[in-house]
Amino acid sequence: MNSKSTFGVLLIAAAVIACAVPAAYCQGMGGGMGGGRMYNPSTETTVNGTVEQVRTISGGRGWGGVHLDLKTESGTLDVHLGPSAYLSSKGFQFAKGDKVEVTGSKVTVQSHEAIIAREVKEGGKVLTLRNAQGIPQWSGGRRGGGLGMGRGKVIAPSPAP
Repeated sequence: MNSKSTFGVLLIAAAVIACAVPAAYCQGMGGGMGGGRMYNPSTETTVNGTVEQVRTISGGRGWGGVHLDLKTESGTLDVHLGPSAYLSSKGFQFAKGDKVEVTGSKVTVQSHEAIIAREVKEGGKVLTLRNAQGIPQWSGGRRGGGLGMGRGKVIAPSPAP
């Protein structure tokens, strides 16, 4: 093997390792969608409010997916739901003005209060996102569903009606 081939092999190996480390880190954070280890059943709460905005965030070390900015009596909360593909597969789509009841784990992310939703009720329908321990339904009952890993960049807010 000549030096160019050896360099190419080493470059490819370095790229594979560089990609594997963040993925392993995200798996440890609950499977790429925030529900695993961050979910704490002892902080579970239920809030009612009106959706102000629907956002889709890519990755974010376990914090990616669909988020609702939920206006409640005590202020606006970031409600983390899960991957948009999962919501679509269950026939759910949220929009500004929707009145919802959210049950989930209250957490603090970057000094802001947020809720990792376990269940959302809207218009007589119930969307179950996680089990009582916070394990995402889309992960097949395992921590580490692996969907939506990335760098936490907002893709697009929902269009205003």
